[in-house]
Amino acid sequence: METLKINQLEIENVKRIKAVKVEPAANGLTIIGGNNNQGKTSVLDSIAWALGGDRYRPSQAVRTGSVIPPSLHVVMSNGLVVDRKGKNSDLKVTDPSGKKGGQQLLNEFVSQLALDLPKFMESSGAEKAKILLQILGIGEQLTVLEKQETEQYNNRRAIGQIADQKEKFAKEQPYYTDVPREPVSATDLIKEQQEILAKNGENQRKRDRLNEITRSKQQTFDEMRRIDSQIAMLEEQKARIIKEYEQAARDEEAAMKTVAELVDESTAELEESISNIEEINRKVRANLDKEKAEDDAREYRRQYDELTKQLADTRDKKLELLKSAPLPLPELSVEDGELVYKGQKWDNMSGSDRLKVSTAIVRKLNPKCGFVLLDKLEQMDLNTLQEFGQWLEAEGLQAIATRVSIGDECSIIIEDGYVAGQEHPVMPEKKEWKAGTF
Repeated sequence: METLKINQLEIENVKRIKAVKVEPAANGLTIIGGNNNQGKTSVLDSIAWALGGDRYRPSQAVRTGSVIPPSLHVVMSNGLVVDRKGKNSDLKVTDPSGKKGGQQLLNEFVSQLALDLPKFMESSGAEKAKILLQILGIGEQLTVLEKQETEQYNNRRAIGQIADQKEKFAKEQPYYTDVPREPVSATDLIKEQQEILAKNGENQRKRDRLNEITRSKQQTFDEMRRIDSQIAMLEEQKARIIKEYEQAARDEEAAMKTVAELVDESTAELEESISNIEEINRKVRANLDKEKAEDDAREYRRQYDELTKQLADTRDKKLELLKSAPLPLPELSVEDGELVYKGQKWDNMSGSDRLKVSTAIVRKLNPKCGFVLLDKLEQMDLNTLQEFGQWLEAEGLQAIATRVSIGDECSIIIEDGYVAGQEHPVMPEKKEWKAGTF
């Protein structure tokens, strides 16, 4: 698609310009040079006014001292002719076929950024990136992803801080290996003690019973000996007592077997546990606190790792979105909401790279517009100017720029409102009225 450029411009009586005629190079850099206050910037302001409309009209458009209103005549590369003349600087736009048009026709071909590139270059990095993303049509998608990325990053940071705190807290907690896993109940220990005491009491009762049986046996034996002397008379009684003795012996044997199997259990350990229950439970609670802190730390670390994956996925989506977008320059991207070219953010870019990026974005915004206006290129050295001019030529772009210089790098030199070396008519000056003079 053929782009629109400026073939010729004629300016009269605008700001500091008296009469200037310029034919910019079709491609590359046309530098308007001269010393300060000679009318260089007035040339760019005149072009912006001619093509951009009243929004670019200078606040004091008429040259000081002139009685003739401003006159602007611009011929575009497609044959379009733009005139602003007369007292009201009326606009007249004529296309190659002779048909007349207006500002709407100009707006179709002319990019606003091309007329006001310094405003774009002076904007913040975020604003530049926003303009580019809007041009590419991915601004809203990227905004959603950036919002998602910010939320995920903030959530992950908060979770990470909590995980770090939990891990630090868990490391600071003491841990005791000589205590049970759960707190000890004094009631349970006392109950267990009572059960043992009851069991030991039952054992003692059986021992007492054995003693009673043994005493009974002895008494029976004694009685048997006493009666033995009376055996003749007490035969029947003896037989009965023998039976009782035999039964007592059997009972004794059974009781002895039972008692022999009895083992008393010590309550010393329980008594020590009861006396130390508070210390034991303190250690148990400390262990539980440490285990809880370690569990919490692991959970928050798991959440942190999960959010890290989500954040990486979101950033990958952003990169894919930007990679798939038709960026106006190789190596140009948007990172963290700012323009990045050749790995450098705006404030680290060279002057030439800044101009390349800005010009490429202008072309992307309106591919029909093949020119840009640039002011104050005196900040660039000659090598940078040459490099930028070569890039413009290679890209088929036209740039009209100003520079405080009268060197050979300048295409034309402006002196006192005229192009140096050009013939110029004598401009009528506005006469000052004095009282009494006719």
